[in-house]
Amino acid sequence: MKNSFKLFIPAIIWFAISFWLLTIPGTALPQITWFDKYQGDKAVHIFMFALICFLFSFPLKNSIQKNKWIILITVLGLLYGIAMEFVQKYFIPFRSCDVDDMIADGIGCLTGLWFTKKYFKRNDKRLKKAVEQL
Repeated sequence: MKNSFKLFIPAIIWFAISFWLLTIPGTALPQITWFDKYQGDKAVHIFMFALICFLFSFPLKNSIQKNKWIILITVLGLLYGIAMEFVQKYFIPFRSCDVDDMIADGIGCLTGLWFTKKYFKRNDKRLKKAVEQL
């Protein structure tokens, strides 16, 4: 059990980094005009949440019920994204609740789910091939 917890350390670290990034006061964020013009923060949200979902799903690659777990992780990732938007609105100075950010978080979670499924499928093929060679 100790070894399996170690596999979640990158996910926990990235979760902590994302929490920190999402709770930075608005005045501390850099003002980049082209970034705002092209909605660059949406790409950041997609990347951040895709990585959260993938990193929390990755240690489950050998689990029998991995599909149920990665769907749960995806749903929890989306709920985390929605909750953080309300945290920004009510508790973080000069930040707001943005529905577009929630949508980007959801797209990120689904992207993380897609990459996880692709990774697991590739991993399963390699495992089958190794077993066949025995």
